Amino acid sequence: MALALINILQMLLQVGIWIVIAQVVLSWLIAFNVVNMSNNFVRSIYYGIERILGPVYRPIRRLMPDLGGLDLTPMVVILGFIAAQELLKGVASQILGA
Repeated sequence: MALALINILQMLLQVGIWIVIAQVVLSWLIAFNVVNMSNNFVRSIYYGIERILGPVYRPIRRLMPDLGGLDLTPMVVILGFIAAQELLKGVASQILGA
């Protein structure tokens, strides 16, 4: 039962990583005017992803120094998700070893 829960958490963290990557790519496409925010589909996707990641980004942005136009918050979130995945792997190996 515990291993199934750990696997589910690892999958959710992997999905979170892909959502962060999608947000970064979409923000670049918007910044370089490849896609337009006046398109309803693009706008709804962008705001949906922002609503998902806003609570994750907010505490990290409070701690990060202001780097002007450079936002390293997505990279910190991805590294945090990867660290959490590694911790879950360690917990799973301890459960299997016990």
